[in-house]
Amino acid sequence: MNRITREDALSMFKNESLHCLGSMADNITKSLHRDNVVTFVIDRNINYTNICVNRCKFCAFYRDQGHPEAYLLSDDEILSKVKETIELGGTQILLQGGINPAIDLEYYCRLLRKIKEAFNINIHGFSPTEIVYLSKGQGIDIRSVLCKLRDAGLDSMPGGGAEILADRVRQRISPKKILSSEWLEVMEIAHSLGMKTTATMMFGSLEDQEEILIHLERLRDLQDRTGGFTAFIPWSFQPLNTALSKEEKIYPATAVEYLRIVSISRIYLDNIPNIQASWVTQGLKLAQVALLFGANDLGSTMIEENVVRSAGVSYRVSMDEMVNAIRQAGFRPVQRDTYYRYLREF
Repeated sequence: MNRITREDALSMFKNESLHCLGSMADNITKSLHRDNVVTFVIDRNINYTNICVNRCKFCAFYRDQGHPEAYLLSDDEILSKVKETIELGGTQILLQGGINPAIDLEYYCRLLRKIKEAFNINIHGFSPTEIVYLSKGQGIDIRSVLCKLRDAGLDSMPGGGAEILADRVRQRISPKKILSSEWLEVMEIAHSLGMKTTATMMFGSLEDQEEILIHLERLRDLQDRTGGFTAFIPWSFQPLNTALSKEEKIYPATAVEYLRIVSISRIYLDNIPNIQASWVTQGLKLAQVALLFGANDLGSTMIEENVVRSAGVSYRVSMDEMVNAIRQAGFRPVQRDTYYRYLREF
């Protein structure tokens, strides 16, 4: 099959019906994943600090230093959360927080070593934003930061902080955050070091359809070079409690808009094997529908999640609910690990 161009994808995005896009995406998913399996991972999001100097306009999670709700978790609190995750069958923790000027690279390395000394668990941690901040703050290059973190115990990286990889949008919604080129540079270096990562996209803020396609094209181009992305996760901007919603009249994405994004992502990203449905922002019922529109993974059971919840959206899903939702949608539920290796079929 010939690779779809950005121009063709834009025309399709604008003009094709939802049914047509969904059918095309579903056929691609079936050709890539012939075993009728939908996967999920058991993990926990540990947001070690909500203090952040970036103050992104789309974020309801961050707090300024000195705010009564600002926090930095202690090592013991983090280790307790990891222990509980393992007791609940978890195989991964997602470790991510704000850009807190009170902590440095040694803090991260010490924390990683402590976790690895105590537990056998995959640490999926730190966004490119955190990596660039450490690089600039420590006066060392990005590769050195990643090598130190890897040697201390970092296994893989989430795709957070991508938002939309178009700097016109980034300058409006997160002017203090890293540029799209910096996000891509961190991921490329991580891949070159053998680290697998995911990629994300937050849509529904101030971007247009062409900028969504620019985002997808930049991910596809990088994947051509490195092959390091395991999955792509599109999720919709949640405007409640954010500064951006006070400046702009923005409504949450509709179910139709979400499904169109999932479908066009599956069609365009021909070299990224997995598309994850975001039940965290859309709810489990719509995530079930997304499994017929190009998605093949339901992400994590998320024993804990704080960032989206701070924007007023709080869906909770147990493992049994996840398994039943996959079955009800007509698929075989399989627990996976970080690298999409099958661990247990239900």
